[in-house]
Amino acid sequence: MNWLDEVRFYTDGLVTVIAQDAGTQRVLMVAWANHEALAETAASGHAVYWSRSRARLWRKGEESGHRQRIAEIRLDCDGDVVLYAVEQAGGIACHTGRESCFYRRLEGGVWQVVDPVLKDPELIYRK
Repeated sequence: MNWLDEVRFYTDGLVTVIAQDAGTQRVLMVAWANHEALAETAASGHAVYWSRSRARLWRKGEESGHRQRIAEIRLDCDGDVVLYAVEQAGGIACHTGRESCFYRRLEGGVWQVVDPVLKDPELIYRK
């Protein structure tokens, strides 16, 4: 059996992927992958996702340079969530210029920004 056959994709052909820093264990981001993205990730050693907004493969860092090198790939007990343990280039995973996409914390019923911008997104995504 092929390892990809054990992944339970949703009816839209996608599976949830959690990207976690391999060193600190911090959750960096959550994204989606299809069969092709998972296969390319395993073959290339760098994170590849499916961009729902662009409707195409998204090779993390293709625009920003903030690539994610794969340390390991794990599958949860139900087979419907994949974990990429990654080494994050530049220490920035979020398009807002932060380390993690999870930079807001609920405090007193209000979302508070608790993580700093490490690099201005305008400088990251200059065209």
